[in-house]
Amino acid sequence: MLPIYTSFISDLDFYLRSDKSCANNYVVKNIKNLGKIIHICLANGWMVTDPFLGYKGKSKNVDRYYIDKEELQRITVKQFISERLGEVRDVFLFCCFTGLAYVDVFKLRVEHISKGNDGER
Repeated sequence: MLPIYTSFISDLDFYLRSDKSCANNYVVKNIKNLGKIIHICLANGWMVTDPFLGYKGKSKNVDRYYIDKEELQRITVKQFISERLGEVRDVFLFCCFTGLAYVDVFKLRVEHISKGNDGER
């Protein structure tokens, strides 16, 4: 019989995969982060049993596709009928050129913009 903590790790894995429909690598990453906290607890004597005994989480290689320069150029010059789609394109391009995530651009406000060392905004 598995200790209650080990059962918790397996149940958490199952819950994230099934009820929350999380992808494998997301589940493994989050449980691995939990493992770091558990190891701190073990090192400090706050826990006596390692709940990760018997748990093996393996990440899968994922093929990622990136936009190349030609595709980015086609998006840049694309004209849309709707002004709203043009704004979506502009935000997307801003994210591409700055490396900012959409959520960060969404939260960006005028007061966050300041002058740089070159005196430009």
